[in-house]
Amino acid sequence: MRTCVRRLFIFVAITLFVAGIALAHPGAAIAVAKDGTVYFVDTGGGVFSIAPDGQVVRREGPAFHWFAFDPNNRFQKTPWPSIPNAEIRSAGVSPTLILSSDFPVTLGTDERFYYPDGANGERIRIVAIEPSGVRSTRVTLPRIRRGGQTITWLNGLAPGADDSLYYTEDRAIRKVDQRGKLSTVAADVVVEDCTPVPGIEKEVGPYLRGLAVAQDGSIYVAASGCGAVLKVDSQGHAKSVLRASPPWSPTDVAVAGGDVYVLEYLHTASDNRIEWLPRVRKISSSGSVSTLGGSTRK
Repeated sequence: MRTCVRRLFIFVAITLFVAGIALAHPGAAIAVAKDGTVYFVDTGGGVFSIAPDGQVVRREGPAFHWFAFDPNNRFQKTPWPSIPNAEIRSAGVSPTLILSSDFPVTLGTDERFYYPDGANGERIRIVAIEPSGVRSTRVTLPRIRRGGQTITWLNGLAPGADDSLYYTEDRAIRKVDQRGKLSTVAADVVVEDCTPVPGIEKEVGPYLRGLAVAQDGSIYVAASGCGAVLKVDSQGHAKSVLRASPPWSPTDVAVAGGDVYVLEYLHTASDNRIEWLPRVRKISSSGSVSTLGGSTRK
């Protein structure tokens, strides 16, 4: 009996360990302030910023996976809900960063805070929170399935024009309009000459994560599973505008003016966050690419 229990314990431990590696992922949060300062999350070190002169500064905030950028500090003192196995926390002033441990978050153009709630284990709700802490459901999404499994998370979340929201699944980008109507921007996205990235299963395909919507309606999205940044037009056609050399791969993007800022991580096939080193690259409006820097873990 003891032998059977021991074997069961070992089996469960190994299963959870492997699942942890499969689900492990570096952070995906980057934003650009009006003065050109770039803010990004380092899942192994915390929150950092890069000034226009290149100076890297450690900012207030935990080493979470995502944040929403709040330059007007409207959510600095918001009473955040208690969420099982997850946390939302405000940090800093001007800007305030609303950090999330376990799911993507964003501020909409309607100045509400949004996050996906898959706690029921079946269908994801996109929840809106007012600065006062009052919550409401923006939309309940259709059930998302992959390989017979119900998916209870989203990979990325970003605002668009007219109070719309955009989110990513592994192979798709979808839109929620201001009335809560759901539409598909791009489905079954394929990246030509996809280069495998360590720690990302082939089954997730391009593994679309962080995204940003430009003023002209174009969508820039990190295809983390292929080490590429894609530009998606209004017809849903995607083309690569930046490639990283594995094990580097993008996790999130931000658009400021005509420039695109890309958060990339050194991916590894382990759950050791210290190994996940971040860097920020910039695609200028002229098409040139430069590396702005990364975090300084001191």
